[in-house]
Amino acid sequence: MSFTPFRSCRLPACLLAASALAGCATLDSINPFSDSKPAPRLAAGPQTPETLYNNGIDALHSDRYKLAVTQFENIQQNFPYSGYTANAQLMEGYAYYLQDQYPDAVQQIDRFLQLHPTSGDAAYAYYLRALCYYEQIADIQRDQQGTVQAMNALQDVVTRFPDTAYARDARLKIDLCRDHLAGKEMLVGRYYEQQHYYEAAINRYQRVVEDFQTTNHVAEALHRLVEVYLKLGLTDQARKTAAVLGYNYPGSSWYQDSYADLRSAGALSPDGSIPGQNQTPAQQRGFFGRALHSVF
Repeated sequence: MSFTPFRSCRLPACLLAASALAGCATLDSINPFSDSKPAPRLAAGPQTPETLYNNGIDALHSDRYKLAVTQFENIQQNFPYSGYTANAQLMEGYAYYLQDQYPDAVQQIDRFLQLHPTSGDAAYAYYLRALCYYEQIADIQRDQQGTVQAMNALQDVVTRFPDTAYARDARLKIDLCRDHLAGKEMLVGRYYEQQHYYEAAINRYQRVVEDFQTTNHVAEALHRLVEVYLKLGLTDQARKTAAVLGYNYPGSSWYQDSYADLRSAGALSPDGSIPGQNQTPAQQRGFFGRALHSVF
């Protein structure tokens, strides 16, 4: 199963051209949220920092990313004190990013941040670094350590630059990461349930309900808890959990399935209702808290 829904949009190479004349100014032109317009290309000339930098930008425009890396590295090696050097460091990281060479991109971006921690382009650098981790998130069937790394890097953007467009986008991606992690917990929980490892399944489902309450997996997690509790003969716990599910997701298919399971198990009240359906929100929260505790 692919991770396509989480794939970030590439930053358009045409946004890079305006920085060609900027020298040691800023990299607003590579900013995906900037309204800057590309400046005309400069004509080729002697091997100066300016010429090399523009050659690198032109290479990016034509998708010749390896050539771009060469040009930006040339600036850093031969003109370390040039006004173009800082920009070249960050642009090299961007060129690696466009080639899906994420470890190299992160290494280069980290170098830029170490040398220029107060740069006006630091927000973009942290954001690009986070994207490198985000692009490597694996399918939920695989280990999710990369997802945790991506979340940490995205949170770093939010913490350091909370009022920027980068932070707004990072928050959206954090939500997607959390949903992905919850999906992993559900996958493992369903496996344990199928194998009759009910204690382990309950722990996984509870984690989704407790730690990932804003994701799309909570309703199913509550339903699976009802399933497991009924299999274990824990009717009271199943009814309380179903009451939470009915209160928070009354129109969901998961609630309908839980209702059907309780009815089949003879766990409904004589009037056909699930105990707790008519409780106040405060009472429902009490049910919710009790339903989260493992019975083992």
